[in-house]
Amino acid sequence: MKSPITPLADRVVAVRQDPATKSASGLYLPDANEKPVDAEIVAVGPEVKTLKSGDRVIMKDYAGTELEFNGKKYIVIKEEDVLATIN
Repeated sequence: MKSPITPLADRVVAVRQDPATKSASGLYLPDANEKPVDAEIVAVGPEVKTLKSGDRVIMKDYAGTELEFNGKKYIVIKEEDVLATIN
């Protein structure tokens, strides 16, 4: 996926993935107040060292700035606010 937004410095642009509402065994999962968010990186700034476009990451729920562009929701966050990558 190509992003129409180009981040600056150590920022990345991500698209939030839909959270699971059911477990693998069919149980409904309750909402937590601040749970980690699964997102896909769609653009990286020039100073980002460890992430690349296409990486799936875990980040804090309230990290970064959310914005909507052409009907699609994006999150612009600092590289340091990414908690982990998903392999």
